[in-house]
Amino acid sequence: MAPPRPSAARRAWRRFSPYAYIAPFFTLFAAFGLFPLIYTAFVSLYRVELQTPGDMQWRGVDNYTALLQDDYFWLALRNTFTIGVLSTVPQLVMALGLAHLLNYKLRGRTFLRTAMLLPYATSVAAATLVFAQLFGHDFGLVNYVLGLVGIDPIDWQTGTVASQVAVSSIVIWRWTGYNALIYLAGMQSIPAELYEAAEMDGASRWRQFFHVTLPGLRPTIVFTVVVSTIGATQLFGEPLLFEGSISGGISHQYQTLGLYMYEQGWGFFHLGRAAAVAWVMFLLIVVLVGLNALVARHRSRKEAVR
Repeated sequence: MAPPRPSAARRAWRRFSPYAYIAPFFTLFAAFGLFPLIYTAFVSLYRVELQTPGDMQWRGVDNYTALLQDDYFWLALRNTFTIGVLSTVPQLVMALGLAHLLNYKLRGRTFLRTAMLLPYATSVAAATLVFAQLFGHDFGLVNYVLGLVGIDPIDWQTGTVASQVAVSSIVIWRWTGYNALIYLAGMQSIPAELYEAAEMDGASRWRQFFHVTLPGLRPTIVFTVVVSTIGATQLFGEPLLFEGSISGGISHQYQTLGLYMYEQGWGFFHLGRAAAVAWVMFLLIVVLVGLNALVARHRSRKEAVR
């Protein structure tokens, strides 16, 4: 006998139940992700003041054109780029080296891997306040060590390059261990047969690293570059707490786009201008992530041709 056909209600439930399972996520995303994004784009087209948020005056693209005419906006954009490079490149290089060392059979590997995550688990406020003391001009530990080798004290909070290096060091300290563990997970997914074949061919440890490890880690490296780029574009807590000023120093020397947005919205009370900055940051992230994807795809095609 043929099995009985399920009822119409049961067939409908089988058809739509997967959507019911994922509905909570999309509901929360629409409420707390999509709606704020669209509303921010809407507010960026109006003149809105923090004191009177209900009084909205249409400005069109004037908020965006005002940004392009503001020298401090371009300074914040340049600072975001330089601090991003100063923090991302050394961070990923150090993370790759640490992951390569932890991939060997060292004594106490579990403890070392756990210790790698301690800086990441530390709050931004605590880490930044400690580093602000370390980079103090008169009593900071960094200037004390530099004085031991005959270097004059550096004003880490006033100089342009010095302050950006100091802020970048906080980011490097917090995120190097996190990226190192990601690289370590990627290294452990590379088949051991590749290393054995390379060793049989007489490849040294360095040749194995450059010709086996790095090609196998390429998707992981692309992922960390994209995530670090997004984080560098949104950098806010470290430069804000380094000196406690929303202007990013006395001459805006390390003010990032995140600080500039906060200054416009909660320092000058221009919510419409701050919303325009937020959308510029969003578009900048989209462009940078797209460029990273294009470069990665181009390299993959070149290697496929080889």
